[in-house]
Amino acid sequence: MSNTITIPGPATPADDEVRPARESVLIPSLGRARAFTTRIDQRSHDDPGVRAALRRGVGKDLDAVPFMHRFVASWLTDEQARSRDVQRAFYTVASLIAAQRRDQYAAAKAATSKKGQASKDEPTTPEVTTAEAATDAPSAPADPTAGGTEPATIRRIPPRSLGQAFADGVLKGGQGAGLREISAETRLNLLTRQSVDGLHRHLPGAVRQLRGGDVEIDWAQLLVDLCQWRRRSGAIKRKWLQDYHRALERDGERRAREQDDDRADGDTTAGADEANAGGDDADLES
Repeated sequence: MSNTITIPGPATPADDEVRPARESVLIPSLGRARAFTTRIDQRSHDDPGVRAALRRGVGKDLDAVPFMHRFVASWLTDEQARSRDVQRAFYTVASLIAAQRRDQYAAAKAATSKKGQASKDEPTTPEVTTAEAATDAPSAPADPTAGGTEPATIRRIPPRSLGQAFADGVLKGGQGAGLREISAETRLNLLTRQSVDGLHRHLPGAVRQLRGGDVEIDWAQLLVDLCQWRRRSGAIKRKWLQDYHRALERDGERRAREQDDDRADGDTTAGADEANAGGDDADLES
């Protein structure tokens, strides 16, 4: 009989105990995600070579996109570079941003807005805004602590889920553009039933559908959602579907109120006309 005594090692924390700390370093803050997507948008708009390299990655695996590393890899922290899900989210969103029409880039719209404003104002010495300085700073992508240092103009943008984007597309459809409700709901339901692999496989088609109707997508929020899909897909799916149906319901209620107001205005006008007509008849009789 052996007299060897086994001394137990230190207790290993349960998965649910270490998960919050692990996720806190893996999942980018919304501000950091917005800084990344803004930079990708700007570079895709300004440089045809960057745009071509990034859009070639649409629907491809991480190991099949060596031409994207130059523009995306420096945005990943050491912890994020060890997570395939997080890497995949960054590369997927970068490729989808680049795959838009050139006039759909946020940078293109900002340039058009600036030109319109400049034509109204007297020429002045151009000033570099905080946001512009941040997107041009060469050290910004490589700084893993930049989550809380993004420009205020970036942080103020309220997040919008993909479900809200599909609702926006349906609402635009009522104005002669956008998406049909049945088509949007079918596509959204399909996305919410997917695993990580399935979501990345179906996402390019969904994005083409939305951008084909000129529906804006919150790329930063999409990036954050993709990074945590494996562990939090239930909550994200619920958020997408709730945002979609709530937006359509609110629009329906708004239109109903407007119809009620129109009817009330019509009744008031009709009553005034009748009163005026009665007064005219009395004048004629007298």
